[in-house]
Amino acid sequence: MSRSMATRLPSAARLGIPLAALLLAAACSSGTSTGSTSTGGTSAASGGNGYGASTPASTSTAGAPAAAAVIKTATGPAGTYLTDKAGRAVYLFMADSRDKSTCSGACAAAWPPVTVNGTVTAAGGAMASDLGTITRSGGAKQVTYDGHPLYYFAGDSGPGQTNGQGVNGFGARWWLVAPSGTAITTAAGSGSPASSPASSNGGGYGGYGG
Repeated sequence: MSRSMATRLPSAARLGIPLAALLLAAACSSGTSTGSTSTGGTSAASGGNGYGASTPASTSTAGAPAAAAVIKTATGPAGTYLTDKAGRAVYLFMADSRDKSTCSGACAAAWPPVTVNGTVTAAGGAMASDLGTITRSGGAKQVTYDGHPLYYFAGDSGPGQTNGQGVNGFGARWWLVAPSGTAITTAAGSGSPASSPASSNGGGYGGYGG
């Protein structure tokens, strides 16, 4: 090999490392990142959601469609509220209207919809007659209660946590849901109503009462 050709070869090849092996390693490295999935916590924290970038993202599977869903109740400082089968709190969004969700994109990353592939049943103090589903724009079926689309909060890491209670994000407030189907507007841990109004529409839920 001439001296001029040797100087044009990559340094790795001059050191005896096969170029094909380097290309294969690079391909494997780039492929591993595409297989990961995000819980939406990072984008939610930077999306102007109202709860701040320091809120941890949930590591649970909240928001993933379940073959069947159970809505039941739990009791905490804010009163008796709706949860899923595992005891994780669910919320309503004051910007929604009856049987219609207005939360998508970054909003749905911070507040994953409660979705289901099969049936929805009630347990505890929840009422079966108030349960239903709506079809989201992407085709997923979201669970509703008394017409309210239900959501998880990415800042709740497990049962018994209600960190989303009273949060003002993505244009309106988020509240726990009472078994009656109404928003629980008591600030978490205070035992008294939140000082801020429930929403900019004077407390009505997306244009209808309750």
